[in-house]
Amino acid sequence: MAIHPTAVVDSAAEIGEGAEIGPYAVIGGDVIIGAGTRIGPHVVIEGRTVIGRNCVIHTGAALGGPPQDRKYEGEPTSLIIGDDNEIREYVSIHRGAGEDGATIVGDDNMLMAYSHIGHNCRIGSHIMLTNYAGISGHVVIEDRAGVGGMVGVHQFVRIGWLAMVGGYSKVAQDVPPFMLVDGRPARPIGLNVLGLRRAGVPADTRDSLKRAFRLLYRSNLNLTQALDQIAAEIQDSEYLGYLVEFMRHSGMAGRQLEHAGC
Repeated sequence: MAIHPTAVVDSAAEIGEGAEIGPYAVIGGDVIIGAGTRIGPHVVIEGRTVIGRNCVIHTGAALGGPPQDRKYEGEPTSLIIGDDNEIREYVSIHRGAGEDGATIVGDDNMLMAYSHIGHNCRIGSHIMLTNYAGISGHVVIEDRAGVGGMVGVHQFVRIGWLAMVGGYSKVAQDVPPFMLVDGRPARPIGLNVLGLRRAGVPADTRDSLKRAFRLLYRSNLNLTQALDQIAAEIQDSEYLGYLVEFMRHSGMAGRQLEHAGC
């Protein structure tokens, strides 16, 4: 464990073996930092914050601050961050709101400079938030999704598995899994083929998802009709089944389809 002499570390904080804390960092008393994690200069970590193993947190990041929620009255809440995350310069992540509320970030994520994650979010693993992306409270981002630069995501939105949000988009509705969305407001424009390839999804499965995309967004069918036709015409798979279940249970995804102009 290496703590720079200018760092301010509360004696009650738990610092794991091999962790490093850089110059002028401030670590609060309720903080737990996992083994091998490196904390850069001027980082502030406060509140009930748990950071996993082998994370790298760069200059000026602010983690575990109180939520930006007018209803918050100082109740005990948490921020929980997993292992192997890279958190770049001046990223901010707030802890939860509501009694025992929590903001949760998974493993092996890249959170680029100045991105923000609001209170009570659930962020999965292997996710990339590009510079200046803003994630409002109560958002769910599923594994292997990507969010482009300068994107704004409205509260309570769900971004599905392996979806990709194009830069500068305004995301006010759920983003179905495997889709590429773009625009203000964001609309589905295609399948996230590159992301699916990188994830090792077989070509025949990608083809079936392309067919499903066309039925959902390039036909004159409403949501119910499109899902019925998908079930009747396309061989089922783990990926297709997940897409169908997402669309059936996401009211906002349904509204997105109705107003997509397809």
